[in-house]
Amino acid sequence: MADYKVQSEGDNEDFVYTRSFRSIYRMFRSLKNRKGRFVLIIGSPGTGKSANIYSALKILDLNVYDPTLFLDNDQMSSNEVFSEFYKTLRKDLGVKTNEEVYQKVQEYDVVLLADKILDSEFIDKDKVGLSLWSLNKGFDTFPFYYGVLMEYLKHRKELKKVNVVIQTAFVFRMRGVKYDLLTDFYIFSQILVFILNQFFEVIKIAYSEEETLQIVKNNFKDVDEDQIRSFINKYGRKPRFIFEALEKEE
Repeated sequence: MADYKVQSEGDNEDFVYTRSFRSIYRMFRSLKNRKGRFVLIIGSPGTGKSANIYSALKILDLNVYDPTLFLDNDQMSSNEVFSEFYKTLRKDLGVKTNEEVYQKVQEYDVVLLADKILDSEFIDKDKVGLSLWSLNKGFDTFPFYYGVLMEYLKHRKELKKVNVVIQTAFVFRMRGVKYDLLTDFYIFSQILVFILNQFFEVIKIAYSEEETLQIVKNNFKDVDEDQIRSFINKYGRKPRFIFEALEKEE
C-alpha cells in the first residue's frame, strides 16, 4: 500500500490549494520578518496536516529547523520521552544544556516540530515516533505534554526570539478507531481549542466537501465522483483514509 503521509518538502505532489493551506501559507510567509510566534496546527487524523505544512515550506524560502525524534519503544514513560526529546535537541544542535538549545534555535526562521518527530517510525522501522507512543500510552502521555508546556512558560522570554510551529494532535484509539481530542469531540474539542488559543495561535486543517473531492480526484484520476462521496460519508472529509480505501478497492 502506498504511504500517503508526507514527511519532507519534496514528497508532496498533486496538491490542492485549499482555504486551510492558504491560512498556513500566510502564517509561514510572515515568519521571515517576525519572531515570537508559537503556532499549533491541528486537524483530525487523515486530514493532511503534514501535506499542508510541507507544501507551504516548499514554496517559501525559510531557514527551517525540523528535528527528528527516535524513541526506542512505545512503552517509554513520559519522563523518559521528555528526557530523550531534549537530549536529541542538544545533540542535534551541538550544545550541552537546554538553555543553549533556546539560544541556538534563534538562528532559524522557524522551528518545526512535525512528522520527523511525530511519525519517525516511517524513517526508521526499528524506532517509534511521538504519535505512535501517544496512541499506545493514551492518557499516560499527559505528564510529557505538561512538561513541554512548563518549559514553554519557563522560557517565554527566550522564545520571544523564536518561531515555533507544532503539528499537534492528542490522538487515542477507542474501539479500534482513532480520535483526536482537539477536533473530534465537538463542544469539548472547541473548549480545548479555546483554551489553547489563549497561549498560542491555532490553525485548524479542515476541508469542505468540494475541496475533499478535488483532493481525492487529483490523486485518483479515474475514480467516479459518486464513489468518492460515498467514502466521504463513511470516513468524513479525511483524504488519507479515502486514499487508502480506494487503493484497497483497486
